Amino acid sequence: MTRDANLGQRPDNWAHGNTYERYVGRWSRKVAPEFLAWLNMPPNRRWVDVGCGTGALCAAILDRCSPASVTGVEPSEGFLKTAKENLAGRATFHVGSATALPLGNASADVVVSGLVLNFVPDQPAAVREMARVADKGATIAAYVWDYAGKMDLMTYFWNAAVALDPKVVNLVESLRFPVCRPEGLESLFTGAGLKGVEVSAVDIPTNFADFEDYWQPFLGGQGPAPSYAMSLDEASRSRLRDRLRESVPIAYDGSIPMTARAWAVRAVVLG
Repeated sequence: MTRDANLGQRPDNWAHGNTYERYVGRWSRKVAPEFLAWLNMPPNRRWVDVGCGTGALCAAILDRCSPASVTGVEPSEGFLKTAKENLAGRATFHVGSATALPLGNASADVVVSGLVLNFVPDQPAAVREMARVADKGATIAAYVWDYAGKMDLMTYFWNAAVALDPKVVNLVESLRFPVCRPEGLESLFTGAGLKGVEVSAVDIPTNFADFEDYWQPFLGGQGPAPSYAMSLDEASRSRLRDRLRESVPIAYDGSIPMTARAWAVRAVVLG
């Protein structure tokens, strides 16, 4: 299952929510509260989370924003299963694509998307859909990982992979996803006719207890880097593991201190 229904044939597997949690989900749960604090929305709003995944952003909305309702839309049934288990009926979920949301016009006060837009092939169509389901005066906002800059856990992985096989550069997220940069996000939202577009960085620590804590999530096969790792034969994967062990910053106690940055964007629908 790809992240969005139209992703195509790149090796980006998104089917098993619990496995994704161990890879990036645990870090996305740290970004969501910072993103919501930046939005600073009033209570009793109808929220829609586009590409809700395993429910990290939905959970943060429920815990921090006193919403009137929360609706999540997600193409992966495996991810939705995890979201429903985690949130135990506190939100409504639908299977659907970011470019064809199964929701009515003007049915939301806040429409958000966390760590998804990079993986939607027709990003302008996705933003237009977010605007369609948003009521007049509603806020539309999103955040994406800064693959081109400060996303250490993936940057070290791809640097090692490309060093071993230069052809792998075609899979690197920073080259594949132009909206991972602030100017790309701003252009995307401005081009959709949204007003008051703002972009901000959200940095979180992604510290690993030891090398195994860092390496093991890449063996889950969920997302571009893990999908690539699991496409290798055992000998090639071992070489990649050894190369990574030599290159990541390991502290005196064996821990691996890293940082992840997300770029957040918000705008208003004027109707």
